[in-house]
This record gives sequence, structure tokens and C-alpha cells, in this order.
Amino acid sequence: MTTADFDPVMVPIRPAATVMLLRDHPLNGVEVFMLQRTLNAAFAKGMYVFPGGRVDANDAESTLEAHCDGMTDEEASALLGIPHGGLSYWVAVIRECFEEAGVLLARPADGQELIRFEDEDVIDRFSKARHQVHEGNTSMMQLCDDERLRLITDNIHYVSHWITPLGEARRFDTRFFVARAPEGQEPLHDDSETIASLWVSPSDALERQRSGDLAMMPPTIRNLEFLLPHATTDDALAAAKKIGTPTAIIPQLKVDAEGRVVGIALPGDTDYKN
Repeated sequence: MTTADFDPVMVPIRPAATVMLLRDHPLNGVEVFMLQRTLNAAFAKGMYVFPGGRVDANDAESTLEAHCDGMTDEEASALLGIPHGGLSYWVAVIRECFEEAGVLLARPADGQELIRFEDEDVIDRFSKARHQVHEGNTSMMQLCDDERLRLITDNIHYVSHWITPLGEARRFDTRFFVARAPEGQEPLHDDSETIASLWVSPSDALERQRSGDLAMMPPTIRNLEFLLPHATTDDALAAAKKIGTPTAIIPQLKVDAEGRVVGIALPGDTDYKN
């Protein structure tokens, strides 16, 4: 399709979900796990992001509730403001986190503690499972059945809602979540869709963004700003639980007289058109 043929109104808006994994550092306070997207990515190339991606068909299996802790599809859908299928966003967060960062937000069905990747046999088994899920050869529900796991959906909290601006070639309706990183698991980028990773305090991440060291999109920046006031992961999670259903934020592309994109306008900016 040529530029002349491009109709921004016809670009599909795909559902997506992403999660800020948090931990407490003795010196830095709250830290968040971030990944750098590959320089070859079709969307957000080279950007530092949180683990996440599209909600796919396997995330919406009919057996979701049987494998999820403390949340029904009705409750999840009400929080998202959609008629049904809300629980699939929480499952997508868990799947993408497992695929991209190797972190599995799940517990054994017969225990309350989150699964730990410390035994070599367990590490090897779940490393293989990570690739099978990523390649689409198995679903999260099948993994739960095989390993007798439950997904900790009740400890993953919805914090913001962003929709890609009209005019972009790829558009996403993205829900942002926050969760505590499990002990006994060490996040690591996949060297495929992501090429680098780091734990960083929100203030350091924002300072490095301003200095040009870490490239980020506006939703990432705004969600890091949400974390700034919170001294501990407990504080951040407590604040997230109080949000309820956030208002969707839809940025607008700013263009010059020749139609070239020169920036982004956000709600509240003087050049944002209501």
C-alpha cells in the first residue's frame, strides 16, 4: 500500500496488555523491570517498554476462570469497561511476561507461594515451556493443566488505558497493569523481540529518558510517573487497587504544514483538540 492509499481510519485497533513488574531494592526503593525492543521491530523499534503485547485468541479460552485466582471474567470486564472477555487481558499479561521476560506469575495449585525457578530441572522444563508458549504450540491454559498451576490474576492491578493515535500505521488499545515480581525468578529478555533489559527506579528511568539514554513512548513515561510517589511495592499496589476504571487516553499526532509528524499532543496540552 502506498502513502496515497493509506487510510488512517481503516487501521484496525488491536487489544493489548502490558505490565510493570515491581520489586523493592534496599537502596533504590521501588524498581521496575524494562525491556528494549529490537531495532528491527515494526512498532516501537529500540524503545524501552514493559513486558507486554497483543491479546490473542488463546488468551480468551473458555476455561480461563478455572485457572485464575480471585477474579472472574465478569469482574475483569467490569473493570475494563467492556461487555465480556476482560479476563483475557490479565492472562495476556501473564503470557507476555512469561514469553518476553521468563517470569511466570503463577503458583502451584496445591500451594500459596509463587512458583520458583531455582532447581535446574524446573528451570529447564519451564524454559522449554516458555518457547512452546511463544511459538504458539501450547497455551497458558494447557501449561496450567500440565504443571497444575493457578494464575495469580488477583495480584495484578489495572492502572491505565492508552489507545494509539489516529494516523499511525499500527494501532493498539493497550491496558497497563502493575504486579509484584516473584522471588525465585530472575527476569531476562528473550534476545528475539527484545535485546536488552534492566531493573531501574522510576526516577532514574525518567532521568535517562530525558537525557536521551533510554528511548520511551509517552504511555511508558506516564506510567513511570505514576510510580514516582510510592516508596515501596506495597504502596504502589495499594494505589493501583484504588484506581478502578481509568479514562482512556488517546494522544494526537501533531503535523506541520507539509503533513509531517512533528510530535504528540496529550489531553491537557494546549494544542490537544477535544
